Amino acid sequence: MAEQGSVDLNLVASTVNGSGSQSANLVLTRAVFAMGIPVAPKNLFPSNIEGLPTWFYLRANSAGYRAGRRRADLLVALDRATFQADIARLEPGGVLVFEEAFGAPPVEEGRPPLHLYPVPFGRLAKESVPDPDLRKYLTNMIYVGVVAEILGIPDTALEEALTHQFRTKPKALAANREALALGRDYFRANLTKIDSLRLRPLDRTSGQLLLEGNQTAALGAIMGGCTVLAWYPITPSSSLAEHLIGLADRYRIDPESGERRIATIQAEDELAAAGMVLGAGWAGARAMTTTSGPGISLMAEFVGLGYYAEIPAVFVDIQRVGPSTGLPTRTMQGDVSFAYTLSHGDTRHPVLLPGTVLECYEFLQQAFDLAEQLQTPVFVLSDLDLGMNLWMTDPLPYPEQGFERGKVLHKAELDQMQRFERYRDVDGDGVPWRTLPGTEHPLAAYFTRGSGHDEAARYTESEETYTRVMDRLARKLETGRDRLPAPVVDGESAEVGILAYGSSHHAVVEARDILKAKGTATEYLRLRALPAAPEVADFVARHSRVYVVDQNRDGQMHQILQVELGPQLAGRLRSVRHYDGLPLFAADLVEAIQREEGTAAAASRPASVAGMAR
Repeated sequence: MAEQGSVDLNLVASTVNGSGSQSANLVLTRAVFAMGIPVAPKNLFPSNIEGLPTWFYLRANSAGYRAGRRRADLLVALDRATFQADIARLEPGGVLVFEEAFGAPPVEEGRPPLHLYPVPFGRLAKESVPDPDLRKYLTNMIYVGVVAEILGIPDTALEEALTHQFRTKPKALAANREALALGRDYFRANLTKIDSLRLRPLDRTSGQLLLEGNQTAALGAIMGGCTVLAWYPITPSSSLAEHLIGLADRYRIDPESGERRIATIQAEDELAAAGMVLGAGWAGARAMTTTSGPGISLMAEFVGLGYYAEIPAVFVDIQRVGPSTGLPTRTMQGDVSFAYTLSHGDTRHPVLLPGTVLECYEFLQQAFDLAEQLQTPVFVLSDLDLGMNLWMTDPLPYPEQGFERGKVLHKAELDQMQRFERYRDVDGDGVPWRTLPGTEHPLAAYFTRGSGHDEAARYTESEETYTRVMDRLARKLETGRDRLPAPVVDGESAEVGILAYGSSHHAVVEARDILKAKGTATEYLRLRALPAAPEVADFVARHSRVYVVDQNRDGQMHQILQVELGPQLAGRLRSVRHYDGLPLFAADLVEAIQREEGTAAAASRPASVAGMAR
């Protein structure tokens, strides 16, 4: 398609959970994507199964920005309960598509009038769909037809999106096609376009895919050699396990014998799942679990066992809002400090922080290697926004390297040895050698202990031995620093730095462009793992101020870095926090940094001038 101009549209659809809105939203998303326009969809849904309000944000942006926008250019209002509140989401002079039975909203004095498109969605569905159960699902597809007519989405793009969405439900395709056409036909016959919104085809999605982070993480686990998955359902991580099981059914069945090459177990709870994973890791399997914050809480004691007994395991945490049950279907980065030091006593774990769906795929593979190389639990921290929403991505590369199993002794090596001690560090990197159960050699056996033990795995309460073992465990993590994903730095040298991690990355990319246009240049470091790499200290040292972006109330990464960088550099860090459960918006980040920069500028002036400014 030929380029015909720039696009930046933010659409919000307000519907009711359990009404089939997700299918309609995805058809709209894929239709815009088929026009060659980069898209960033976000589904904000309640934690009940059916009946409460749900919102869908769709950002269509030719610059490729992946973060959403708080305000809408076009609002589809189908939920009477939130109708008035939803109108406040609209930009002044925006476009409102609404259920005709709600009545037109009042004109606000001093505010540009909205462009109104009343549509009798309920009546159209009732007249056209005899089945009342099916009617509520197809009502949402009628809205897609209306929006497609307003925005000029071609029939070819809609048909491509419909075919993809119902590829596994061909019987539903015809009914949804008819509902979509009903919306288009109604608009053409009864309404006149009065707004200026229009999507024009671009060519900026060629070769791109739309994938969820949980989907790519599941594929990464398969590619990483996962042979045991033990899990308990919890939002927002369940879909990762479900995707992994589906992939295993396709790719982990021996074609000749029909034997299944992976064990997937839904445990009775998260505590049991963690125990199964550690047992499998001790036995030599590449084992993982996937959960969210409440599940991580239950796994704490077993994680401590894995750390102290040095058992490889992968724990994937798709973060949601806490504490306690919190907001189960909202996003946050609230488990960072918890996961980093999970369990009682002195523990620290490698934590990988993917910021893209491609990294969800790559980091799951890397996590299995790290767990075996360092003989320890490894955490991968994604979040609901990254895990459960569709994201544009490059194709996922096929792994070029084999598995890194770390220090494992087999019979041939044991034959050359006089003795083997499971927890003896023989080469100074803090990582001992291990054997796997079933190794046919008299030296291979040992007893794994989660209580005090010496280098030969013998029980002891010796103070000197305990201190020596704990110091070695700390040294082991230092050995692993250079094996963790390195930070990514972008931008030229500037006085101001921004440090972020995880899904915050996408808002930071856009915010930096806005700040630059307003006269504030920034350099950006994206942290991708803990413990922090040496490059982080170098980055902070060359900036007067570094804004650490956290999606949690307490600035958890800010606190961690203050400790890890020490007092000499900690004073340069500034905390920017976002914790309302919505994905981070670029405009909010810009506002926070500009506010802090104004304070910093005032503080740098002579006292009398700064006093006048205040």
